[in-house]
Amino acid sequence: MSLDFEKYAAKGNEVVKMLADDLKVSRDKAGRILRAVLHALRNRLTVEESLQLLSQLPMALKSVYVDGWSPSNSFTRIKHLKDFLDEIRMEDGKTASYDFGNDETAMQALKAVLRTLHYFVSESETNNMIAVLPEEIQKFIRETLGEGRLVL
Repeated sequence: MSLDFEKYAAKGNEVVKMLADDLKVSRDKAGRILRAVLHALRNRLTVEESLQLLSQLPMALKSVYVDGWSPSNSFTRIKHLKDFLDEIRMEDGKTASYDFGNDETAMQALKAVLRTLHYFVSESETNNMIAVLPEEIQKFIRETLGEGRLVL
């Protein structure tokens, strides 16, 4: 079996374009938003749950998800959506205020990433992933995904 990196890149570009179109932002900004949310999400999931989620993501998203990941690092528990939004901004670094702005803008960006991920991840895996998150974040994700699955 040969590796087809062009195919992986094409799928990755498709995902970023899908997110950029949903948010009505540039592809560069969509890519940064996607990366920051994926990194904040992996910080909140168990290693086992991360691996189950990874198994369903396109190769390009897998590489973004694991970039810089140290599964052995412990993390501080959070309980509130505001804390999760702050973590997303921290993961975004210097461009956080431009990419995520106020909490309302950050929630809209998070919703768009969740809808995009939901396109690739099965209902059962989505439910498993949500189950390990704090209750307030679970509610936010369920409400977001209840708005409907993104369809190409």
